[in-house]
Amino acid sequence: MIKSMTGYGRGEGILDGRKITVEVRSVNNRYLDCSVKLPRAYLFAEDAVKTHVQSAISRGKVDVFITLDNAGQDITVNLNRPVANGYYEALLEIERLYGGAIHNDISVSLLSRFPDVLVVEKTKENLEAVASELYAALDLALGDLNQMRVREGGKLAEDILRRVDTIESLTELVERRSPQTVAEHQIKLETKMREILENTQIDEARLMTEAAIFADKVAVDEETVRLRSHFSQLRELLQTEGAIGRKLDFLIQEFNREANTIGSKCSDIAVTRIVVDIKAEIEKIREQIQNIE
Repeated sequence: MIKSMTGYGRGEGILDGRKITVEVRSVNNRYLDCSVKLPRAYLFAEDAVKTHVQSAISRGKVDVFITLDNAGQDITVNLNRPVANGYYEALLEIERLYGGAIHNDISVSLLSRFPDVLVVEKTKENLEAVASELYAALDLALGDLNQMRVREGGKLAEDILRRVDTIESLTELVERRSPQTVAEHQIKLETKMREILENTQIDEARLMTEAAIFADKVAVDEETVRLRSHFSQLRELLQTEGAIGRKLDFLIQEFNREANTIGSKCSDIAVTRIVVDIKAEIEKIREQIQNIE
């Protein structure tokens, strides 16, 4: 089943009472381009997150947003005794130095205000447990994303197949019209020769030769046969698993090449109009293919 490159997925997990939320968004891009935004404390997981994404997605601009709810995270406040002792001794030294000239107002609140006397520390986390829960939430988000991409891909495939059917019908019109073009040219050529030569006998052999040369120039059998081959290849590709966007892009270029050749060979107005319709459908398919992984 084909996948669109556009989608959104979300996954959640719980670690020590904290909620981990992972959001993944993807849009069209020629190659895989993954960016990850997560809290600074968990930057160690960035490369592993990208590897997870790469295992699930082949093409697209992918943005991963990871947030952790810090509510309930344990912290400890510790006394830095050497620093506190240093400040205390320094304050006593000031008292001794100035004697009774100043008032000694040393207090707990005073000491606690000095830098680094009280040290706030977060409880050390089990990084393996954090990573495991984070990757689990990421896998949920990627699964959600891929479900959306598959649904969108199915809609793209339906639209492309309808347009291929339209092109195939138009190709049949070209095939039916081509022999008529040759016959009409032969009639026009004969009429023109009679007008020029009037009562002179027309060389039937020469007339047939000119008609044959024209028929060879405007023959589009090879192009229509190749187009039909391309139709079959495209339908097969749309049933293929995996990333097929680049293959489809190449194949639709071949569609356009054959249509251009048919248009350049045929000077018939009716065929020219059909070719214009064919190219319009090809362009719409090309636009849709840009969304396929």
